[in-house]
Amino acid sequence: MATPSIQQIRPASLDSTSEPPALFDGTTRLYISYICPFAQRAWITRNFKGLQDKIELVPIDLQNRPVWYKEKVYPQNKVPSLEHNNKVIGESLDLVKYIDSNFEGPSLLPDDSEKQKFAEELIAYSDTFLREIYGNFKGDIEKHAGPQFDYLEKALDKFDDGPFFLGQFSQADIVYAPFVERFQILLKEVFNYDITSGRPKLAKWIEELNKLDSYIQTKADPKEVVDLYKKKYLA
Repeated sequence: MATPSIQQIRPASLDSTSEPPALFDGTTRLYISYICPFAQRAWITRNFKGLQDKIELVPIDLQNRPVWYKEKVYPQNKVPSLEHNNKVIGESLDLVKYIDSNFEGPSLLPDDSEKQKFAEELIAYSDTFLREIYGNFKGDIEKHAGPQFDYLEKALDKFDDGPFFLGQFSQADIVYAPFVERFQILLKEVFNYDITSGRPKLAKWIEELNKLDSYIQTKADPKEVVDLYKKKYLA
């Protein structure tokens, strides 16, 4: 299925000196941070469904957050969040499903019940995937991260009607893509560990992701990724 190819200039991030948008005026807004992989999940979903004109992107500077974001938009003070129909909802996994279900555009779940079930399994496992890798940045990264990327390689072998987890691009790919993007950069840079070595399906999956405008438009700056993760996890 063709991806809507709508190029857009990234709006400037709002910080503590920025005025809030006209909140709850009927505009649907997706609050993100350009560096946040959780927010990237919702951003990819919006883009793939061609909702650039329906859901306004509002980037927040997480290092210098505007006070109004916590006070008036999302008390949890995290991204992503979605302002829609006079309410605000958050949590990236919930937002991927919410945007897919409540807006027009190509569906990110197939009709096939077996594929739907597998998508739920993959999405449910994502927390374990992240915990095992993030939790071991200071330990034996190959020992702990290796089995996680093996899990993805095996998952990519289940359906053979396309290069993605369910064959065609879906919610499951969106859930993992932002993190695999960062881990590929970081593990190579810091540990000289190539996540695609011996994993041809994972390599192909990454290659195919990078053909999708809806994903490419959301990618983080590699240097910023390395600097941030070194500061946060390797200090």
